[in-house]
Amino acid sequence: MTQKRSNKKASTRNILITALVIALIAGGLVFTIIYRKNNQPILDKIRDDKKIVVAMEGTWLPWTYHDAATGELVGYDVEVAKAIAAKMGVGIEFQECPWDSIFAGIESGRYDIAVNGIDWTEERSKSFTLSEPYVYSYPVLIVRSDEEEIKDFADLKGKQTANTVSSTYAALAESYGATNQGVDDLNATFQLLIDGRINATINSRDTFVAFMDENPNAPLKIASQATEANPVVIAMIGGERAETLVVEINKAIAALREDGTLAALSVKYFGSDMTQAPAAAETAQTQNGEAAE
Repeated sequence: MTQKRSNKKASTRNILITALVIALIAGGLVFTIIYRKNNQPILDKIRDDKKIVVAMEGTWLPWTYHDAATGELVGYDVEVAKAIAAKMGVGIEFQECPWDSIFAGIESGRYDIAVNGIDWTEERSKSFTLSEPYVYSYPVLIVRSDEEEIKDFADLKGKQTANTVSSTYAALAESYGATNQGVDDLNATFQLLIDGRINATINSRDTFVAFMDENPNAPLKIASQATEANPVVIAMIGGERAETLVVEINKAIAALREDGTLAALSVKYFGSDMTQAPAAAETAQTQNGEAAE
């Protein structure tokens, strides 16, 4: 009887040990898979998943917005992102989120890239991997139609503006002495201005033109335009994990520039070709003018 109990205890112990070993092995495999997924190059992840996850707002006309009739996500950046995915030979998944969540999502690995009219800045280049510019945008100072005091950016000192908190437009307004009120999106910004609750806002010229096309009776005007255009780029996580991805993104951008896709999309959504660097665009216009003469 004692021998039987001893054998039974030994058998139970062996089963428990075996189960523990299996659990440890399984846990180790899961940990390895998660660790590899969280540390592998982003390009490898994209190829494994057979798709690229793209972050954008979906509320910023004409860059990324929803068609009023169909509800479909459309815009310049939407089509550029689709074209880049096609060049890379992968599918695409759009993830819409507020502007202030985009970069945190890139850092956490929730999104592979962000395509959302992102201006290149030195500060961003220190924290994120940024592509070559694929389009250029001029910031403009926007005020109410009856505003007479604010005529230039320098007139913003002591005034109240509104933009998403981490945007380059908010930083530009603050650099001129304005106090920026944080908002969620473009529509909220323009509504505050129309209601007279802020004095001005800064945004891209193309965005203002598109807004006025949709809202021709809005009592707004451009007071001034910046003399320098902002290069617009695609953002990825900083560091080694994006080294191979940015090469592929830049190859796709170059190919889309070469075959005329970027220019055609720019004309479609902005009304003109904004894909050339300002100096190159001015040279082309001069040469065209001389040829016409």
